[in-house]
Amino acid sequence: MGESNHLVPVTSRAIPIARMRRVYRVDEVGRKLDKLPPKEHESLRSTYERMIEKGSERFQVKPSGLPVMDHLYDDLPNFGEVLDDVKRQLALCEDSRDALEITPLLLLGPPGVGKTYFARELSLLLGTGMGFISMSSMTAGWVLSGASSQWKGARPGKVFETLVDGQYANPVMVVDEIDKAGGEHAYDPLGALYSLLEHDTAECFTDEFAEVAIDASQVIWVATANDARGIPDPLLNRMNVYEVLAPNREAARHIAAKLYRSIRTDHDWGSHFEPEPRSDVLDRMSEMAPREMRRAWMTAFGNAKLDHRDRIEPKDLPDHGSRKGSIGFVQ
Repeated sequence: MGESNHLVPVTSRAIPIARMRRVYRVDEVGRKLDKLPPKEHESLRSTYERMIEKGSERFQVKPSGLPVMDHLYDDLPNFGEVLDDVKRQLALCEDSRDALEITPLLLLGPPGVGKTYFARELSLLLGTGMGFISMSSMTAGWVLSGASSQWKGARPGKVFETLVDGQYANPVMVVDEIDKAGGEHAYDPLGALYSLLEHDTAECFTDEFAEVAIDASQVIWVATANDARGIPDPLLNRMNVYEVLAPNREAARHIAAKLYRSIRTDHDWGSHFEPEPRSDVLDRMSEMAPREMRRAWMTAFGNAKLDHRDRIEPKDLPDHGSRKGSIGFVQ
């Protein structure tokens, strides 16, 4: 069943089940294609031809039962409240024919606490795909909804691309740093979200490039932000909002130790190092944001190897005090 088979290990998560859902009408696409003037709008023509070739049906997946989530509580100890809510919503469709329905999530917190990592893990848990939109680097209003094919260099928006080019009718769609969306008032980059976050209006979402109605009602939305003050109230009212704090010292030590073991196990050279990191090293690691930890461990492993040691010492770690914070959580 597509990539779902290898995304979801049977030992830890419920096997996803799928049915097919039509996300657009092929006959409507055909009519649009027939109306295009010969030798014009080649990009639009190519888009319509691709839509017809791929067909209109996509997998609509959900776990076959309530999936085991212990690994997420373990990996993301500062996301307990969010995970509890996801578990409740998964339980509602566990033994029913209803489609998976998760209220849009807004994760508020400082850079590096794991917000983007959470979204990626959620898509793996559910057995569906993921689309990613970084609002900090996108100032054009068409990033979500596409730009009219009349404009030079126009193209479809990210929602259209994820649904048409992907395999799933209900991908996890991440809108990263939603509070940093730029653009002029007349062309609000977040404008499309007003309809996309409402189930009824999302069923007939029209991308401005293709001008074909797309069913985006099954998309699972996860937005991230550092601060809610830059987000319009009408959008906040459409989402469940969670404040995600940096992990405390004990939780950070736990994350760092688990990451050490994972890196050591995943690499052949890892067998040359001690099975567990030392306490004084974990003390240093606990001062870092979770997303910085992998890079710090890799630097430390390399320094220890150059010094012909089978253990990592605090001096092997990068100088955290001289670094600027980075964005995101990398396992």
